[in-house]
Amino acid sequence: MEQQLDCALDLMRRLPPQHIERNLSDLVDLVPALCEDLLSSVDQPLKIARDKNTGRDYLLCDYNRDGDSYRSPWSNVYDPALEDGAMPSERLRKLELEANHAFDQYRDMYFEGGVSSVYLWDLEPGFAGVILIKKAGDGSKKIKGCWDSIHVVEVIEKSSGRSAHYKLTSTAMLWLQTNKLGSGTMNLGGSLTRQSEQDNTVSEASPHIANIGRMVEDMENKIRNTLNEIYFGKTKDIVNGLRSVQSLPDQKQKDALRNSIKEALIIRQARTTSQPSE
Repeated sequence: MEQQLDCALDLMRRLPPQHIERNLSDLVDLVPALCEDLLSSVDQPLKIARDKNTGRDYLLCDYNRDGDSYRSPWSNVYDPALEDGAMPSERLRKLELEANHAFDQYRDMYFEGGVSSVYLWDLEPGFAGVILIKKAGDGSKKIKGCWDSIHVVEVIEKSSGRSAHYKLTSTAMLWLQTNKLGSGTMNLGGSLTRQSEQDNTVSEASPHIANIGRMVEDMENKIRNTLNEIYFGKTKDIVNGLRSVQSLPDQKQKDALRNSIKEALIIRQARTTSQPSE
């Protein structure tokens, strides 16, 4: 069973992220015994909902779900209404609101659009949370795409209260589709998961939100650089190897010139070696 789960997870990592929901459903139909493990292990593209009380958008995930209802980070209300839904403590709710405002500014600066949401829940000792960011394309018919990032952070506060241990697990899903007359349709997509841990001091100058924000910012920069190097860089190398940017007559002329120079050098070298030394 464990080997089947590893194979299924490895397969999901290699399939296009924009089709995760459909592929996951098909995989569950094939292996029903892995349903619970797959649903808890496979990150799916984030969905957007509108808070009826504030009119602001927020993101849906398992971390703000209770039954069939989802909690908004802005109004702290479940939709559909739920009387006994899970709620953060009063202290953590205040921190959650501050984190949502902070990462809303971060999203606007880095992504220039999209939607972000932060959800926190209590642990003993400390707390945990998830930072969600989604940026979809502008609806252009020539270029489509979406970026989904899920950052799960666990904060273990030390007994002194002056420091804490932070463990961050980040997953980024990116897909891009272009449809142009000259190149046709091209799909590019993938996902990456990375982890990091560090200890930081906690003070007025360096609160939890600032410490978590720096870790998320560094991790997203690393993931973006890796995606750019692996996916875009490798694709560029493959395309350049399959398709020449020069016209065929120019390429033939260039090859002929190279061959003639090579032959001339071989003949010259043969004459030099055949002449007797004085």
